[in-house]
Amino acid sequence: MAWFLGLGIAGVVLLALSFVLDGVLEGLLDGVAVVDGPLDGLLSLPVIAGFLSMLGFSGAIVLGTTGLGAGGATAVGVPAGAATGWCAYRLGRALARDSSGAAPRGEDLIGVTGSVVTAIPVGGYGEVLVRLAGQPVKLAARSPVAVARGAEVWVEGTLSQSAVSVRPVER
Repeated sequence: MAWFLGLGIAGVVLLALSFVLDGVLEGLLDGVAVVDGPLDGLLSLPVIAGFLSMLGFSGAIVLGTTGLGAGGATAVGVPAGAATGWCAYRLGRALARDSSGAAPRGEDLIGVTGSVVTAIPVGGYGEVLVRLAGQPVKLAARSPVAVARGAEVWVEGTLSQSAVSVRPVER
């Protein structure tokens, strides 16, 4: 039973390491034709960790609760480990393909109000703080007129990925 528990614990440790060493095993195996082709993604740390953990823990459970012995425990543990590894593989693929969280574009800033963090001189740059999708975003800003710190402004357009054109809000 100690061997099976050791495999289960090794799988849990490997899973914890996969959070820290994300992509290392995949990087080590880059360029190997067999791994890049049909086994692409199947030899990742989470998949191997899931297989080892389930093999070890289910084997230990079978050994402790039945009289099947090591062969029976292995016969139950290998398919259980393979199923867990397959689920980890499918979950990883689904998460990698998720594209629902599209990043905001510069055009999404047009018409948003914000406040000046660093005063904007005529012909120069200052900084504004705007809220985009509920998140504060600090951007470089230009204005055709001088704008004091703390003033409320409208975003008129984008100058670059991190700079906008603003105009003071008139009250």
